[in-house]
Parts: sequence; C-alpha cells; structure tokens
Amino acid sequence: MKHGISAVDAAALVHGLRGATLPRAQWTHAAHLVAGVWHVQQGGLAGAEREMPAVIRRYNECSGVPNTTTSGYHETLTLAYLREIARQLSTLPPSVEFVTAVRAVLTSDLLDSNWPHRFWSRSRLWSLEARQVWVDPDLAPLLR
Repeated sequence: MKHGISAVDAAALVHGLRGATLPRAQWTHAAHLVAGVWHVQQGGLAGAEREMPAVIRRYNECSGVPNTTTSGYHETLTLAYLREIARQLSTLPPSVEFVTAVRAVLTSDLLDSNWPHRFWSRSRLWSLEARQVWVDPDLAPLLR
C-alpha cells in the first residue's frame, strides 16, 4: 500500500473489511492501520477497542483464517495499535479528514511491523495470553 493512498481506496478497504469482502491479499499490515484509523475516528478509542476486534474476527472467519490460539485475531497487538493510532490522531486537528489521518499514520513508526517489539519481548507478545487478552508491555511502557 502506498503512502499516497486515496480517500476512495482507504474507504473501499474499510468497507471491504467490514463487509468481509476484502481480498485476503489486501489485508496487509498497512491495511490494519487504515482500518484502525477509521475505527478510532468513528468511535474514539473506546469505540474502536469495542468494535474492531469483532470486525477482525469476523473477517478472518469469512476469509478462511481460523481465530485460534496460534492464528487469526491477536488482542494485545490490536489494542496496542489502536491505542497508538489514537495517540497519534490526538496530535492532529480534530476535524482532520480520514485520508489525511491515514497518511499521517502510514508515515509513522507504526508502519514498521516490528514496532510492538520495542515494548514487548517476543515471548510475551506471542504468548497464548497476549493473543486472548491485553497483556502489559514488559520492555517499555506505551507512550501516552
């Protein structure tokens, strides 16, 4: 996904995810971030934390990815990214357009898929517990 994503492409991605019609090849790390921005902008952090897990689980089920102890949905990763997206969006004007917010996030440290390993050890982040429930970071606190 390019950093120069259009508003149409970003909206289509979110629509495809929420409708469970997004081609699996398009459900990339960057696509997760786009969806996170949309959910945070629509419902605030609390709303995003309530809604996005169900959206991801449903999408996984519809696209043939089982949500198990070793694959599919990961609670700690999802919430960590949502919390950092919300923190980053809080630095932008409240009326910022969706595509502008997406571009800001896609040019941040979050695009590096190793970002969580700044805060969690691999063993803690990839534990069964972290997949199922929020697990606090063990290397450094998340920025507030």
